Amino acid sequence: MKFDLLKTSSKSAARRGRLHTAHGVIETPIFMPVGTVGSVKAVRPDLLKTELNAQIILGNTFHLYLRPGHKQIEQLGGLHKFMNWPGPILTDSGGFQVFSLAKLRKMSEDGVTFQSPIDGSTHHITPEFSTQIQHSLDATITMAFDECTPYPATHDVARTSMELSMRWAKRSRDAFVARQGYGQFGIQQGSLYEDLRRESTKKLTDIGFEGYAIGGLAVGEPSEELHHAIPMAASMLPEDKPRYLMGVGYPSDIIKAVMAGVDMFDCVLPTRNARNGSAFTCEGVIKVGHAEHKLSELPLDPKCTCHTCTTYTRAYLHHLHKTDEILGHMLLTHHNLHFYINLAQTLRDAIEADTLEEVATQLLETYR
Repeated sequence: MKFDLLKTSSKSAARRGRLHTAHGVIETPIFMPVGTVGSVKAVRPDLLKTELNAQIILGNTFHLYLRPGHKQIEQLGGLHKFMNWPGPILTDSGGFQVFSLAKLRKMSEDGVTFQSPIDGSTHHITPEFSTQIQHSLDATITMAFDECTPYPATHDVARTSMELSMRWAKRSRDAFVARQGYGQFGIQQGSLYEDLRRESTKKLTDIGFEGYAIGGLAVGEPSEELHHAIPMAASMLPEDKPRYLMGVGYPSDIIKAVMAGVDMFDCVLPTRNARNGSAFTCEGVIKVGHAEHKLSELPLDPKCTCHTCTTYTRAYLHHLHKTDEILGHMLLTHHNLHFYINLAQTLRDAIEADTLEEVATQLLETYR
């Protein structure tokens, strides 16, 4: 796996890059749709590529391990073949889900024992097993197993958590099977504490990974603290490797993080909000269930070129939402993903033209 840094902004830390993988090239900055259980909700995999121009998607190790099982997916040829997605796939380590979803979890130096939220069965995941699961899935980018530090956390609690994650990062790396065009990312931790983030970065770079992620943010901290932490954390990471901000996904957050030097983003917001009737548009967020759209013959977003906006009216989308039709989820999801993927393209173009600051100012007037 090889990362080319193509251009940097003259007025900010923004970067334009290109990541070469076994399953294709990824142009950065990039937004990555989330396909939790081997499916980006309400979107066909072929449309992700042909109509939405998605370059890479995410799979969820925790959920795929529990159902249908990593060995079954491996037997069927890996996650790419299983879901008929030829492009790159990044899988998270499962750590966040173990700590946020699983019941009666018990953590030790070795790993985490937990009860499945599906059937109550007991499971034990270690850094080695998490890495093995991701290998069975044939993930293009594998994530190191880590503990997501809760918020708020005292300095002592954050240090203990970070140091455990760093020991797990070393074990994850030792278990990783290197292959041409594949890579593993280490995850920086340390909560909101600069000294811990710096120490975490040093430990990760000493181990050596193909890329580095910023973890432990967007876990409940105020937006002011988030926007202070992102540039602080990103500035510590190696310049010659891709930087991935995990789970942060409001448009304004992405724009500001790109200006801070982050390259990769994922979030369930565009798909989850679509199912709740919220659309991201050039005019801000539109809730299609509101009565004002009942008789509107306007497109959802007059500046959008996606299939939803060029084909259907707000009145029809309002009707689909009110009747809870599956098609409504599909059409809004299609639009929201188009918005996010196009936002990343807009930011890439602006970095290349060295006009990012002007473009960002205009975008942030809509998405504050």
